[in-house]
Amino acid sequence: MKPFLISSALLLAVSANIVADEKKARPAGLKPTHADVSYGPDKMNVVDFWKAEGDGPRPLMVYIHGGGWIGGDKKRSPANVQPFLDKGISYAAVNYRLTGQASLPAPVHDAARAIQFLRSKAAEWNFRKDRIALTGGSAGACTSMWLLLHDDLADPKSDDPVLRESTRVTAAAVAGGQTSIDPKQIEPWLGPNVLKHNMINMAVGERTIEGALKNYEKHRGLYVEFSPYNHLTKDDPPLLMTYGNNMKLPSENAGHGIHHPVYGVKMKEKADKLGHECHLLIKGVSDSEDYTNTNEFLFDKLMAP
Repeated sequence: MKPFLISSALLLAVSANIVADEKKARPAGLKPTHADVSYGPDKMNVVDFWKAEGDGPRPLMVYIHGGGWIGGDKKRSPANVQPFLDKGISYAAVNYRLTGQASLPAPVHDAARAIQFLRSKAAEWNFRKDRIALTGGSAGACTSMWLLLHDDLADPKSDDPVLRESTRVTAAAVAGGQTSIDPKQIEPWLGPNVLKHNMINMAVGERTIEGALKNYEKHRGLYVEFSPYNHLTKDDPPLLMTYGNNMKLPSENAGHGIHHPVYGVKMKEKADKLGHECHLLIKGVSDSEDYTNTNEFLFDKLMAP
């Protein structure tokens, strides 16, 4: 008997029908309930918000985009947002100033203000101030971890009502994040290639890593302050980190170095010593007794009674 062969044309037709059926099954677009809402004075200070349905105020998931603080955008696809809306969790995505325009503290402090602004909208947009979680990859992960672990930035005496709001959150689940950006800390962890990534020098307004190292003492305060590792304490909210599983050291290149799993290993080691709830997912290297993926962790923390 001759093997049954499917022609290329038939295969394409079947694939097209499957895609068409999937499109019919999905909502026709997933536009934000509120788009490009300004939370600060700069044109980059904007958020998108998707309102979830449900009884009473909903939890809120906030996405902070990656891109080394050099690039990136808050754009989200339905695949990113819909799983949260299906659980009755509202969703927000944040843009912020990039380091080509304004170096640290601008990108991270912008994100902090975005959290404060969102809290100021809690009653109007029907979500819980006490149930906000963060997510993001790379620099978005670094910012999310910084916010998770840093002392509250709320200023109750501020003339700006937004700045009176808290920056503290319920949890964060991040991917490929830098737990430190301090070149004097990460080069011993990861080797010299990590310093080839422009995130490290651009963060402090230096065009080259050579300039950043030459002027290290000038920038040391920023490097120390904006390394989440330095802010971790036992009573901080729970954290879940995911990384690729290329554990090779020293790091192979700039891209490998800036997202290296050792960042997570170092944070997890410190968390375990302190007794802080920290989960590290690295395929074949590290797992969690409680969670197998990011969304499982976030749903659990956001939907807890």
